[in-house]
Amino acid sequence: MNNVFSTKEFEEAFYYDGQDLGVSYTAEETAFRVWAPTASGVSLLLYREGSGENCIEKVLMEADVKGTWYVCKSGDLNGVYYTYEVMVDGVKKETIDPYAKAAGVNGKRGMILDLRTTDPDGFREEKKPEFYQMTDAVIYELHIRDLSVDESSGISKRGKFLALTETGTKNAYGQATGLDHLKELGITHLHLMPSFDFASVDESKTDTEQFNWGYDPLNYNVPEGSYSTDPYHGEVRVKEFKQMVQALHKNGIRVVMDVVYNHTYSTDSSFERIVPGYYYRMDGEHYTNGSGCGNETASERVMVRKFIVDSVCYWATEYHIDGFRFDLMGVHDIDTMNAVRDALNAIDPSIIIYGEGWTGGYSGLPYEKRALKSAAARLNGIAVFNDDMRDGLKGSVFDAKDQGFISGKQGVEENIKCSIAGGICHGGIDTGKILGPYGWAGDAAQCINYVSCHDNLTLWDKLALSCKEISLEDRKRMNKLAAAIVFTSQGVPFIQAGEEFLRSKPNADHTGYDSNSYASSDATNSIKWNELHTNADIYAYYKELIAFRKKHPGFRYISPHEINQNLTFFDTGIKNVLAYQIHYEGEDMQEDLLILHNANPDTVEITLPNGKWTQCADELYTGEAPIKNDDGKICVEKISTAIFMLEAVSKEDETKAEVEDETESSDEKVDIVSVTSIPEKKDLRRSKGAWITAGLAALATLALILGLKKKR
Repeated sequence: MNNVFSTKEFEEAFYYDGQDLGVSYTAEETAFRVWAPTASGVSLLLYREGSGENCIEKVLMEADVKGTWYVCKSGDLNGVYYTYEVMVDGVKKETIDPYAKAAGVNGKRGMILDLRTTDPDGFREEKKPEFYQMTDAVIYELHIRDLSVDESSGISKRGKFLALTETGTKNAYGQATGLDHLKELGITHLHLMPSFDFASVDESKTDTEQFNWGYDPLNYNVPEGSYSTDPYHGEVRVKEFKQMVQALHKNGIRVVMDVVYNHTYSTDSSFERIVPGYYYRMDGEHYTNGSGCGNETASERVMVRKFIVDSVCYWATEYHIDGFRFDLMGVHDIDTMNAVRDALNAIDPSIIIYGEGWTGGYSGLPYEKRALKSAAARLNGIAVFNDDMRDGLKGSVFDAKDQGFISGKQGVEENIKCSIAGGICHGGIDTGKILGPYGWAGDAAQCINYVSCHDNLTLWDKLALSCKEISLEDRKRMNKLAAAIVFTSQGVPFIQAGEEFLRSKPNADHTGYDSNSYASSDATNSIKWNELHTNADIYAYYKELIAFRKKHPGFRYISPHEINQNLTFFDTGIKNVLAYQIHYEGEDMQEDLLILHNANPDTVEITLPNGKWTQCADELYTGEAPIKNDDGKICVEKISTAIFMLEAVSKEDETKAEVEDETESSDEKVDIVSVTSIPEKKDLRRSKGAWITAGLAALATLALILGLKKKR
């Protein structure tokens, strides 16, 4: 049957495109529809509660169109639980509805629910925080339990959705924690690690410490019960999830869901119980394992694709979710991911999509069809994690002792430059020295720049293991340098929760660090909020970097043409130093920024380009901190970033100055053309590509001016 499922004939005969799979509720009646084309019989079972022996009624369903089974029950069934009993090949199995939108404890039974009754006041009419383009995003990855479970959080609803609704919470030193901290930091998007219903935590053990990242999906359209204050009543988790989203929106933060459609918790899933073999890729009798978790879903099949699209659209409409992060996106086919993008565009084009552009093992999907990082240009409006920056900055995540650029490793500069340019092809990069993929992104909006996430060691722990002989102070400098590179690069910055104050994950016996803490204790995983006090300078640095990025649009270009025209790399002649200038010209202002990253263990002296420069950032802080530049030279401290800016010039002032210059030099009146030129560089060599670009721009400008004078 697995081969039959993939045929065009099967798809044409059994593809159901209706929008009523699952439960369609009204106070007068409730309709049930399930797709089970290989079943010989399906029954609906109704229950008073989400668990226990309390079946109310068993109702035979009728075979209907395109392989679906249907029944409609009169009366108000709000709050009633249900399952399906499906007969296939003489075997009868009971299961929850894959399209269930609410569930009882541990997700064994679906729940019929009037979703309107779960809306917080004003939820339907709420306005989302403003957001214009992908490169404006600042993404913060968070595990819901990690945020609040430690006593230092000062949060009362520890480990719950509602923890993200509390304000005024503080650590032992009076510093903001939780929601207030996120708002203060300045992030735009909160990436929530899996918060749909997952299988590895027993929701009935409410007083027992249990932990899992949640990448073990059980019910895709139901919030996780262990994060609610009452897992037994299905409406509670739905309402509390909405309260969380509403609170984040009110505080200017958009919400991203981490979704895991690439595999299920086990092959004994609701999918498999209803249509055995259809939802998974198989090699003969064996499940293929592109997820590394024992199975992988067959997204290329029409009803699997439909389920994924329907699911994300449901979260976007019912819960007002603002983005989706796809786990192991490379397991999915490109057509499915583009279908997700198209469907979300019809709801809200500002919803962002990004994912891991790789698989977790051998996949049964042909390579050319996979939504990999190398296929980013074929993914429409979908971003991909930039593992080149991650490993280039701190060293390979697969080798704890491997070092990267921030710890002085040489030979990775061109790879870092590719990431600084947003993963696009840039004329200022020596491709002969590129160690990894070059120019993989279609534009900078597809490039998620990061140095740490929940997987592998935290940045701080990685530095502790790979730089054991280096002083604590210098490791702190490395952390800041990594952050500065991420936030001054083209693309989309992403950080792991707690990275901004040196988060660590010690193992159980405190003899080392946990690099795969998916099921470790709260002691390992929880955020220790008192570390905010210990590492206040690191936090201040991240906060100011985020504010600085938001203030300067030159960091947020999208098109490769704009980036090539306005980002110029320089060769300082000093190893382990990256230097580049960013030019921006908008409707009411123009500016040039010079960014210098020094990964050396010693101070270096660099000659600045001609012009009046103001230092905006050094190794200790960011912000407006003017310094004099009388001799044109600057000492960049060891393991640090220095940023300089030419004072912004308004269009009005520029035009006025040009008019005055023209009046002084000639009595003949000519049209004034506002031309921005990059100042002459001194002792800094432009790349070949940048010289060509600048030369062409200069010739075009000269021709335009001569043409205007000739016309006069």
